[in-house]
Amino acid sequence: MSFSEAEVQSARGAWEKIYVDAEDNGTAVLVRMFTEHPDTKSYFSHFKGMDSAEEMKQSDQIRGHGKRVFTAINDMVQHLDNSEAFLGIVNPLGKKHATQLKIDPKNFRVICDIILQLMEEKFGGDCKASFEKVTNEICTHLNNAYKEAGW
Repeated sequence: MSFSEAEVQSARGAWEKIYVDAEDNGTAVLVRMFTEHPDTKSYFSHFKGMDSAEEMKQSDQIRGHGKRVFTAINDMVQHLDNSEAFLGIVNPLGKKHATQLKIDPKNFRVICDIILQLMEEKFGGDCKASFEKVTNEICTHLNNAYKEAGW
């Protein structure tokens, strides 16, 4: 993993724009994922009965999980210039999702793509472009953690 100092600063600046409202934006990402990719709800037993986007937006459980997703990404973003620390966050997260939660790893790309779409919608193409390398690194390292876990 190698980011130039300029890439790190650009990615952090892009992320700060969306992270400033982590709960609402995290919720928006999950609601979009669940509505555009309804199969992803099957991993969340407490979300399965929610069919409308409005119901999902109001759910404390979805809001809480959206904020957790954004907080985990924020932790990764803060360590883009420290591979060991970055991997110290990504690897256990990947292992947990692979072995305990048994989430299909393709869903990481789905959620990252939705985050990039939201960034572009809210803040423009430059914001999205500044963060694409980060999402690629996150997905690559999560997939590597899955391989190490035997997927």
